[in-house]
Amino acid sequence: MPFHIVLVEPEIPQNTGNIARTCSVTGVKLHLVHPLGFKIDDTKLKRAGLDYWHELDIEHHDSFAQLQAKYPAGRFFCATTKASRAHTDFQYEEGDFFVFGKETKGLPPEILNRHRETLIRIPMRPSTRSLNLSNSVAIVVYEALRQLNFPGLS
Repeated sequence: MPFHIVLVEPEIPQNTGNIARTCSVTGVKLHLVHPLGFKIDDTKLKRAGLDYWHELDIEHHDSFAQLQAKYPAGRFFCATTKASRAHTDFQYEEGDFFVFGKETKGLPPEILNRHRETLIRIPMRPSTRSLNLSNSVAIVVYEALRQLNFPGLS
């Protein structure tokens, strides 16, 4: 398992389904931090993930603090449009965590403040707000995998 994707309180089932599919095809572990903005058996979630659910390694957490307590040695890179450094400015290591916030608000300030040194952003035009969450996850995952020469992928 090269990397971990963490979704903190995701709201849109289709985004989470698409991200689950990305995690499944890349061998990346998915972590969902509750509360979720949908039911886990939502048909939109299942449809977006297609038939990849059986290959997905997924964990559920009641809070971000609970996840961090379970992985105390983890390196957490938090995606935000407020970061000064691009996602390509870091050298990733196997086992790193990439943390994404809810679609409407992003990550809460307490998470961003705690990880000030590892905030990442995807470069985009300043006149735009942000990319779709599932697209953002795919961009970051594939950059991290590229840095490790796509381990286990053909």
